[in-house]
Amino acid sequence: MKKNLLDYIPFLRRLRRNHALEHATMQVLSERYPGLRMAGISNPKGFLMVADLPTELMTEATLDAKRRLQAGEIELAVHPNCGSNIAVPAFVASMVAGSVLALTTVHEKKPKWYHYLVATASAVTTFFLARPLGPITQKYVTTNGDIGDTQVTSVFTQRVLNGSVHKVDTEA
Repeated sequence: MKKNLLDYIPFLRRLRRNHALEHATMQVLSERYPGLRMAGISNPKGFLMVADLPTELMTEATLDAKRRLQAGEIELAVHPNCGSNIAVPAFVASMVAGSVLALTTVHEKKPKWYHYLVATASAVTTFFLARPLGPITQKYVTTNGDIGDTQVTSVFTQRVLNGSVHKVDTEA
């Protein structure tokens, strides 16, 4: 597989691989337990996931996700509920709104509400048009479905209130 420029920075390579493993684990859990509520966050040493499951089921899902990624199912690295799917189009929309606002207030002598209305309409339209950029950003920037020789070293679960927080440690 062709290397991404981000793969040459060890910190980012590990983070992107763990983010892919986190997403793949969520995909596996969604297949096995439809409707399961979960959330995760990755770091260069692994990931944390909130999901009301026992440690054994979380471990099985993570190991299955790892196996499937290493077998070439790299599409598991892109998750439909990733924050990138909101953050990226929101960023693009805010840039467009700011640009529209700056340009219209300089060149037109209309009331302020008009400029804000045009900027808001531009932002909303841009947000929806930019939605495909979220999965593209996941695929090429925030995750790396080619997790190489990444190993799951431990899964630790802590009960919190009425749920569980799972800490999955990895190393490459």
